[in-house]
Amino acid sequence: MSPPSHPVRAAIALGSNLGDRVAALRGALGALDALDGVALERVSAFLETPALTLPGSPPQPGYLNAAATLRTTLPPRDLLGAMLAIERDAGRDRSVEPRWGPRVLDLDLLLYADRVIDEPGLVVPHPRLRERRFVLEPLAEIWPEARLPGASATVREMLEALDEPPGASG
Repeated sequence: MSPPSHPVRAAIALGSNLGDRVAALRGALGALDALDGVALERVSAFLETPALTLPGSPPQPGYLNAAATLRTTLPPRDLLGAMLAIERDAGRDRSVEPRWGPRVLDLDLLLYADRVIDEPGLVVPHPRLRERRFVLEPLAEIWPEARLPGASATVREMLEALDEPPGASG
């Protein structure tokens, strides 16, 4: 995918439930902002949530979650690669950790302009964005009018319609 000809708006979810969670999120935000072709726009408040309990997921401590919007000239795959490198630098090893397990840092690309991307290892909009209060709540704080491509509801309206109880995370 070729780089955009001008900066586009993207949204990222951040989460941490191991170690110094505040430092992990702040470090990730600093690393994102330091990337060539990326400028942080807005960052939500950090939201404390219990870990999401799914079949087969290990017991784990609560999460600190946030969302950020940024302007970028990086193509989506390059942005994702940079995000995964930031996770690795923070000590995360996706190759050995259990799915939905505890993590020092989790970065997810939620939205990239108005693009729909469905490639191996990269799906945008994030496939579970609509289902997760811990993602929608911080995103609605900083970009309430955002719409998923093809969706009629805004992020704020999706959050208001969500049946999931406040505080469920993962």
